[in-house]
Amino acid sequence: MNANGVLDIGLQGLLVAGKISAPILVTALVVGFAISLLQSITQIQEVTLSFVPKAIAVSMALLICGHWMISEMVAFTHAMFDRIPSLLGGG
Repeated sequence: MNANGVLDIGLQGLLVAGKISAPILVTALVVGFAISLLQSITQIQEVTLSFVPKAIAVSMALLICGHWMISEMVAFTHAMFDRIPSLLGGG
């Protein structure tokens, strides 16, 4: 196994991690921005006000995107297992 193989596996892992985490992070970002905008307009500075809507939105995003996230991870894992013989020099 050479350095290019290691870098390729690392790059693929980072890309899959980015794809999987994007729906959750974008949802939390959008809801957090909306709540902070509402707080700045109304001048209500309550910390717990931003937590509950963000938690609900993230859980909804997990319910909606959960199946896709699991299938992406399974596909990546299968690709890595299929790649084992070539990494060991047998294929």
